[in-house]
Amino acid sequence: MAKVRIHHFREMKQRGEKITMLTAYDFPTARAFDAAGVDLLLVGDSLADNILGYDSTQPLTIDEMVPFVRAVARGADRAFVVADLPFGSYEQGPELAVASAVDMVKRTGATAVKFEGGRRIARQVKAVTDAGIPFMGHLGFTPQSENALGGRRIQGRGDGAYDVMLADALALQEAGAFAIVLEMVIAPVAEKLTAALDIPTIGIGAGPHTDGQVLVWLDAAGVGDWHPSFSKQFAQVGQAMSDAAAGYVAEVKGGTFPAPEHTFDE
Repeated sequence: MAKVRIHHFREMKQRGEKITMLTAYDFPTARAFDAAGVDLLLVGDSLADNILGYDSTQPLTIDEMVPFVRAVARGADRAFVVADLPFGSYEQGPELAVASAVDMVKRTGATAVKFEGGRRIARQVKAVTDAGIPFMGHLGFTPQSENALGGRRIQGRGDGAYDVMLADALALQEAGAFAIVLEMVIAPVAEKLTAALDIPTIGIGAGPHTDGQVLVWLDAAGVGDWHPSFSKQFAQVGQAMSDAAAGYVAEVKGGTFPAPEHTFDE
């Protein structure tokens, strides 16, 4: 299959073809999702709480992310690889944002970067895209700002909420973003934003009318303890892993593994 390129996303929006994105954090997962036809692989800062065991995304650093992004990039023959810039690596201004984005792309092989915010980070976005690095935006619930938002709160409710989000989305589009993630946004607002923008929207908990969908793969595969209501478990991989480990323990303890077929006698 031909490699997914940046211009393909706007073409997919124009012809009404849904865009698919999943998170990935390692080589075998990236290779499996790439073979399945997933369009974008996101090495999100969700790495922090889903893989590294942090309580939030905020402690994560670029140096911690690099080996994971590098592994995903190696595993993606077709998919477009996006890497989050973690909290603290872009907020101070365009110079820091460009330095962080260049560092991430150069050290990992990622195709694009993503970070959170609207008008307040538009200058950073413009600087990154002017530097030749594709940029994906992120609006709605923004996990790096969870404390300022008062927790995991659904976005887009209330008078004027749509106008605020539209202004943020248009600022990102004008600054050069090729797509925008909308997280935990009420469906009517997400639908209106999608219609108003020339670039695609990728929803997570934002209803069915965005141009594409993204999920954290562990949520989609039934791994881990948090199962958000907006997600769907397409498999029970977590239970299968537990069953495999329990079977291994039982056979080793019982002396039935390794069996003769697993043993070299000569």
